[in-house]
Amino acid sequence: MAEKKKCTATITGQVELAPGIFSMWLKFPEDYNVAAMSVPGQFLSLYSRDGSRLLPRPISICEIQGEDRLLRIVYRVAGQGTEEFSRRNVSDIIEVLGPLGNGFTAKAGKSILIGGGIGIPPMLALAKSLSGEVQVVLGYRDNDLFLKEEFEPYAKVYVSTEDGSVGTKGNVIDAIRAEGLTADTIYACGPMPMLRGVKEYAAEYGIPAQISLEERMACGIGACLGCVCKTLEKDSHSHVNNTRICKDGPVFDAQTVKI
Repeated sequence: MAEKKKCTATITGQVELAPGIFSMWLKFPEDYNVAAMSVPGQFLSLYSRDGSRLLPRPISICEIQGEDRLLRIVYRVAGQGTEEFSRRNVSDIIEVLGPLGNGFTAKAGKSILIGGGIGIPPMLALAKSLSGEVQVVLGYRDNDLFLKEEFEPYAKVYVSTEDGSVGTKGNVIDAIRAEGLTADTIYACGPMPMLRGVKEYAAEYGIPAQISLEERMACGIGACLGCVCKTLEKDSHSHVNNTRICKDGPVFDAQTVKI
């Protein structure tokens, strides 16, 4: 695989979808079309203008338009770096490294896509890429249902909310059980408690599951070992039962990682 390199992208659109959650479109140069290289489940590392913030911020890819050299990211303002990104304007230039990590592997048949919180955006690119019957279960805290309507042309959409304001009250597994959903493959991205529930549910019903792990990352390319999780197999890089989420993931077979 060719080594990824840093490039510049032009911001072509930015809007706030919900309080603190922003959607940004990036256009890449003709001679290094990151969009054409990308697959659902991968991420970008975006660099700050502030020299005191040396490390990039990893953000999942939400939509891919390879021929147009466009990628969309949807991110939550969580610190000074992402707050800076939220103040960027159309036509601004931003430094990007990507695409990074390994994405989802599409399987034939009936699927359930599960997204929780800021793990929802990468599931949109996947929903658009899959064939067969696609069901999407989205978990929110309340009735700020960002991106929900954008899934509807590609899948049957179900919602869970922690406060019960929309859909099933509870979590995504509660919604799956309440709706009696079945599938040949499960794909999921979200906070760790949600992914533990998905792993347990998939094991209970014998359904293959691919999960995308959210983790704080430093280098984003597997060099620093700052984002590791335990695995059943020994990692070829570190020779222990660890795997690098940024380099070997972020997508893993649910039953191969200890979470």
